[in-house]
Amino acid sequence: TNATGVRTQTWYYPSPADCLTCHTPLSGYVLGVNTRQLNGSLLYPATGNTDNQLRTLNRLGLFNAAINETNIANYAHLSALTNFTASLEERARSYLDVNCAQCHRPGNSIEANFDARYDTPLANQNITNYLAQHNLGIDGACVVKAKDIWRSVLLARINTNAPAIKMPPLARNLIDTNAVQVFTDWINSLPGIPALAPPAIVPNGGMFARSVSVALQSPDANAAIYYTLDGSLPSSNSFLYSGAFNLFTNATISASAFETNFANSASVRAAFLIQPLYFTSQGFSNNV
Repeated sequence: TNATGVRTQTWYYPSPADCLTCHTPLSGYVLGVNTRQLNGSLLYPATGNTDNQLRTLNRLGLFNAAINETNIANYAHLSALTNFTASLEERARSYLDVNCAQCHRPGNSIEANFDARYDTPLANQNITNYLAQHNLGIDGACVVKAKDIWRSVLLARINTNAPAIKMPPLARNLIDTNAVQVFTDWINSLPGIPALAPPAIVPNGGMFARSVSVALQSPDANAAIYYTLDGSLPSSNSFLYSGAFNLFTNATISASAFETNFANSASVRAAFLIQPLYFTSQGFSNNV
């Protein structure tokens, strides 16, 4: 309770089993203590000095065998999301190594089928343009789809707090906006045909009496919108949208945007339930 009222705070205490969700046997249980994560500068508050962590640990005699400090510059290192001198790919892959590689690696068959480890070359990671194991209901979903942020499941999972979707699944209640921006920019920088943004269905489904007027809206005024009424995936052979239309019976609208020189958008869906009229001895009423 404070001056402005009552605020409820919930704390979640991970169990040992929860901890093992990320601190996996395959990753050696201990996370972060490796060359590429420690190979960077750190401000040491006790002395006010900033120095490379590997060099500091070496001079404290904490390695089994002392390292040749002249080689530190040649050791692998990761780059922070906010390090704008590093490439988008470097920052994105560094983030995956730190946050995802403990589970997303060969041998962990229950997890998504990509390898997030930094020391695996990007071409061998099964990330870019590689079909996602869990597509979240998105047609053509990939782990990362070049120039298509809407079909990139990895981006969708880091950009939500929905418990069944968010990644990492534990110990996160906030969306890392820096990560979302870096991955969005990286996806848009990858070579490929740019995809259209999905259209909007207005209203976005629901229950209605007798009928409802439905409009389809695309962010790109030059795009053509094709739709179906049975929930099936639209193609250029489906109904072509030309203006708002009325629904008088139940339908599941699925819509996608198409335009020359662009990949068609991911489809969007909305279910509509239309309640008919029913008659009584006093007159008629909506069956709602």
